[in-house]
Amino acid sequence: MANPLVNTLIHLRGNPRACTFTEPLWGLSMNLCLPYASVYMLALGVHDLQIGLISSIGMVAQVVMGLLGGVITDKLGRRLTTALFDFIAWSIPCLIWFGVSFLNPRLALWGFVAASLVNSVLQVTQNSWDCLLVEDAERERIPHIYSLVMVGGHLSALFAPIAAVLVAHFSLVPAVRILYLNAFVVMTIKLVWLYLWSHETDVGRIRMAATRGQPLHRLLRQYAGVLQIIARSPGTIFALVIAALVGAINAVNNTFWQIIISQKLLVPDAALPFFPMVRSLLAIVFFFSIIHRVSGSSHFRWPLLAGFAAYFVGQLLVSQLPAPHGGRAGWATYAALGVCLLFDSFGVGMLAMLAESIVALHVDQAERSRVMAVQRTAVMLAVAPFGWIGGALSKADRSWPFVLTAALAVVGVVVTVAYYRGGRHAPSVPDAH
Repeated sequence: MANPLVNTLIHLRGNPRACTFTEPLWGLSMNLCLPYASVYMLALGVHDLQIGLISSIGMVAQVVMGLLGGVITDKLGRRLTTALFDFIAWSIPCLIWFGVSFLNPRLALWGFVAASLVNSVLQVTQNSWDCLLVEDAERERIPHIYSLVMVGGHLSALFAPIAAVLVAHFSLVPAVRILYLNAFVVMTIKLVWLYLWSHETDVGRIRMAATRGQPLHRLLRQYAGVLQIIARSPGTIFALVIAALVGAINAVNNTFWQIIISQKLLVPDAALPFFPMVRSLLAIVFFFSIIHRVSGSSHFRWPLLAGFAAYFVGQLLVSQLPAPHGGRAGWATYAALGVCLLFDSFGVGMLAMLAESIVALHVDQAERSRVMAVQRTAVMLAVAPFGWIGGALSKADRSWPFVLTAALAVVGVVVTVAYYRGGRHAPSVPDAH
């Protein structure tokens, strides 16, 4: 029997194909920069607490942009919104991140704040891109499509050695400057390619016609009805809580993972991008061997519990690793980090796919952009404090942010058990409406 992910990939057409096939370009752009983002800030004189504060400022701004995202997506359409706001959210910040390296530490701090605020527009394009991805897709294929998108993102980690070679040759700051300039070029190519390859969705055309001529403030007032839709659906609320927990874990982990392995575990800068690469390769293996078997399931209880449990083990392990003797990481440290990555990759792959799929499957088709905008706003409100909290914890002890994420994984287990105790389940993928 053919692997369902391979079968879905072969039969992708239209917007789902355009969105999925352009996703690996992340690997030649932002994914080359992200492993160095936090240590780049440290090298330019920004401290742990300030890094966490910048993260929280960006998340608060994302709350506002997330709320506007549904209205903007309906008025401009999924296709145009994605192209326009991808440029604002990614291409412009890449130029700012490049430029701050020429400033003194105080001005660099404000440059990072400015870039974070502009980058917050990603919540608009995340909404429109999700609609572009799934609105014309067959419902039963949605979990597999999200899995393929994540596989595409993980495949991009294969380009990580490019960043390592640049850092080894030029040193950290000059190499990251080059990476951000490259990201500007590649991300701009990606958004233009996606715009030319895609078309407006049927739902998008209906919503554009329905909102034509209506002022923004009137459309925003209609969110009251959207809140009622969400409040009447226990499954939607559960999906929101799961998304918030996964978002908080990822926000802390993505910001402080590179810091702990660089500053506490003494992994050299040139080796930093290999860890996301290994995590991504492991996640791909799990996607095709285990995760795809549950992504079409009508009952997500055990997959959620497995994902949170794996994440708990991986985060707790990294928090307990001792600083190496001798001034640099040894084989024991690398072996222990490998075990951490094994658990993390399974947890990341499982939870990311399930969080997106549960949200997508519970959303009313006609109100997808507005419901998802409200959900993203609520999630960002919940996640926003964790950047600052993680920064404060990292300032005290660089292991503590990962104790926090392990605790959040435990909360995820408790919430999942409580939700399914009453016999509830996520909607059946083929036939739920």
